[in-house]
Amino acid sequence: MKKTYLSLIAVLIAFSVQAQSEFIYGDALPDAPELAKRGPHKVGVKTLDFVHKNQVDIINSKDGVDAFYDRDLKVEMWYPADVADENPVILYDEVMGTANDEKRPLIPFRFKGRSSRDAKLKSSSSKYPLIVVSHGYVGSRFLMTYLTENLASKGYIVAAIDHKESTFRDANAFHSTLLNRAQDIHFVVNEMTKLPFTSKVMDSENIGIIGYSMGGYGSLNVAGAGYSQGLAKFFGSMTGGSKAIDVLTTGNEKYEAAFDSRIKAVVAFAPWGMARGIWDAEGLKGLKIPTFFVAGSQDDVSGYEKGIKAIYEGATNVERYMLTYDNARHNVAPNPPPAESLAEGLPFDEYYRYAEPAWDERRINNINQHFVTAFLDTKLKQKDYAKYLDLKPNSNDATWEGFKARSSTGLELLHAEAGE
Repeated sequence: MKKTYLSLIAVLIAFSVQAQSEFIYGDALPDAPELAKRGPHKVGVKTLDFVHKNQVDIINSKDGVDAFYDRDLKVEMWYPADVADENPVILYDEVMGTANDEKRPLIPFRFKGRSSRDAKLKSSSSKYPLIVVSHGYVGSRFLMTYLTENLASKGYIVAAIDHKESTFRDANAFHSTLLNRAQDIHFVVNEMTKLPFTSKVMDSENIGIIGYSMGGYGSLNVAGAGYSQGLAKFFGSMTGGSKAIDVLTTGNEKYEAAFDSRIKAVVAFAPWGMARGIWDAEGLKGLKIPTFFVAGSQDDVSGYEKGIKAIYEGATNVERYMLTYDNARHNVAPNPPPAESLAEGLPFDEYYRYAEPAWDERRINNINQHFVTAFLDTKLKQKDYAKYLDLKPNSNDATWEGFKARSSTGLELLHAEAGE
């Protein structure tokens, strides 16, 4: 009996060690910078369903006459939770491929995270700021779980949107994404601040927005960077004359009135649009919220010198940072490639939707966790993390604060105050 008991203990210990040693998206690698590690809270996750009523149905609008529909949005919420399990593991349901693309059929798969489904929200004497996350085109609310879980573990309520007509499962005409990104973000911010079960612990006066690619495009508009008249004309030409996007352009009275002063920080990963004339000088000067840009120096989707860097340089009325991964392309934000993307016979882009040619995506994830934490904690929690943000621009000149010796290579961090 004693041998059986001891054997059972050994099996349980071995299982526990295996569970802890298994790499799950967002786990800190040995060379992860200091703030990449998870925070003190266990993490819960819930799926929420919202309906934005009476919105322009741009896909079915014709000849300059807008149709309308009730726009349903699925949102995943991560939050600090009361969880007994020391090592909770969850399976997220995702798909590869793109809807309505015969060459890239939808392929379901699952991947693991470190959170507990529908766990009890953890009470707190200090409130949790809200973060709203907007994915790329195409993408999903699960595209950046390494970051959403990480922020929740550090005392944030994080809401990631499935943008209708822009996800892997329901991708449709691009003009829906052009019109709806900023409006979806505004709507979800408002809906999240109305939730009864988070009202006592959510800090709805300190809100952050995180956007990747087309999510960055929408996030900057929410932050005050009105779109150009050039975009309005382009949008009209591609939709048969719709003027629905005019309410998001610089100088429009409705656009100016929609600004939400509760939003105090924006993180824009590889924001799309500048190289296509989405903003002009006046629009960029309208950016009102401190912004942390993240870019790859070889981004061939959003562009770098004439794209992301041009936005950073043109937003002269606000404090901003720009972290650049040398030789990275566009994928500076998503989870690592899933194991299923390695299967033979799949389109190459199922792997390259996530992977970078010159960087380990897990390493990018850890660096993002570090800097996003430093920036958001500074702006939303008033922590003094200047030592992690006030750095020599070139990481090769000296080891950056918070990085292990010899590990801060291939990076640049620029910083400019309002007026610069």
